[in-house]
Amino acid sequence: MFKIKTLCAAIALIAAPLAGADELSDSGEFLDGVAAIVNEGVVLKSQLKDQVEVISNRALEQGMQLPPQDILEEQILERLIVTEIQLQRAERIGLQISDEMLNEYIGNMARENGLAFEDMPEALAADGIDYRLFREQLRDEIAVEQLRRIQVAQSINVSEREIEQCIIDLEGNVVVNSDYNLSHIMLSFAEDASADTVAAAEDKINEIYQQVLDGADFRELAARYSDGPTALEGGSLGWRKGDQVPTLFTNVLPDMETGDVSEPFRAPNSFHLIKVDEMRSAIQRSSENQVKVRHILISPNAIIDDQTAKQRLDEALEKLEAGEEFGELAKLMSDDPGSANLGGDLGWTIPETFVPEFASVINSSEIGVVSEPFRSQFGWHILEVLDKRVYDNTEDLKKRNCDQRIRNSKVEDESVLWIQRLRDEAFVETRI
Repeated sequence: MFKIKTLCAAIALIAAPLAGADELSDSGEFLDGVAAIVNEGVVLKSQLKDQVEVISNRALEQGMQLPPQDILEEQILERLIVTEIQLQRAERIGLQISDEMLNEYIGNMARENGLAFEDMPEALAADGIDYRLFREQLRDEIAVEQLRRIQVAQSINVSEREIEQCIIDLEGNVVVNSDYNLSHIMLSFAEDASADTVAAAEDKINEIYQQVLDGADFRELAARYSDGPTALEGGSLGWRKGDQVPTLFTNVLPDMETGDVSEPFRAPNSFHLIKVDEMRSAIQRSSENQVKVRHILISPNAIIDDQTAKQRLDEALEKLEAGEEFGELAKLMSDDPGSANLGGDLGWTIPETFVPEFASVINSSEIGVVSEPFRSQFGWHILEVLDKRVYDNTEDLKKRNCDQRIRNSKVEDESVLWIQRLRDEAFVETRI
């Protein structure tokens, strides 16, 4: 019914709420119990029970057969353990998600669902979701996402040569001209895995593939066997633009149609199967409306109050009317360290790059006319739109998309290895 409901289910799986010690009833009986001790933290039996219920209900709605109960509980407990380890790591490095950042995420979700931010509690309640609990689960999910970006994604480098080769490989490739709704099964192994371990993983992926050929449900096989992060969602990766699918899939997808399942293929530390659930044609070329803008920024501080900052720009406007050059004034006055030495020049870009107040003035300005002073979160501005153009950004997009494709391919394997290392280093004692 509601996009938020789907997202909340995903959040519940990725970032279950943490609790403290076991609670006691009035009679002294335990209301909860510890499912696992994880370093200095715990995963509670109630958390495990809740997640089993969420996944089971969703599978029932989708008509998907899950693994036997004991295997399902083991998989979900492992997911909760790994999440707890990551949250502990985030706390140790001082990673905190502020209320402001959390509200921004929730505000974006609200807009995607045609709601105002303040309507979210009522909308969530209609789907049986507690708003306070939702906020804390979302905070945990964002923390895990930020942690992976810091410790995995930011450590990955992509060379110009890799990007150039990617573009060459994609030229004329049918994948680039299509969008794909994909599902995925991944069997991973450690960096230092023995030849026997690798061979066993290869035998297993071949066995799974044979089950697919014999008519087994791909989603059910993913839920039972896959090591991928979306295993319990039937391995679904959702819709991906053809030029943004991981490079790992580039050589596999061209000959595939809707409903096809690839033969097993190997990455450095994993074996894979992918299924094309749906595909559709995509637009090949792209363009965007760009503007060339320059501005002068005066930021209020301990010495210059808000009124004085605006007054300085009023004086700048008088100087411009008297014939002084905008660029020279920007060099002398502007508090923007990135553009002051360039005469306030912000180069060619799209208005949406800037904060809303700045973008709004750009969109309402005529070329060559200096705006009246206006306020943004950074201070007081005046700006001048120097030129506008429709820019064919297809080549830029190819480079950016190739960079992202290569990173995505590297991130998948690196994330698996990183999580394995965190898991190996952690003290874990299961109690079920």
